[in-house]
Amino acid sequence: METISWNDFEKVELRVGTIVKVEPFPEARVPAYKLLVDFGEDIGTRKSSAQITALYNPEELLGKQVVGVVNFPPKQIGPMRSECLVTGFYRPDGVVLAVPDKPCPNGLKLG
Repeated sequence: METISWNDFEKVELRVGTIVKVEPFPEARVPAYKLLVDFGEDIGTRKSSAQITALYNPEELLGKQVVGVVNFPPKQIGPMRSECLVTGFYRPDGVVLAVPDKPCPNGLKLG
């Protein structure tokens, strides 16, 4: 594992957002959902593709708060342009979302 400085860590904008829309993403090579995440007034809503279909259904995702990286450049994923990275932990049976354990204002920065 490579050691990073505090300055390196501060460059990553990890923010809390609320999933406000979930759609299937049948064009994805790996099963995924299209998500729309509200990161608050300053950042707004961002689109993301998330490979979380093994452990989550759309109904339980709607309204869930997640931690996302909002300062990566947009990435083209098939016909969709992803504007943020929703974070999670890789288990053998699927990805578990990184979430706050108590409600937070959208846009709040992890630090």
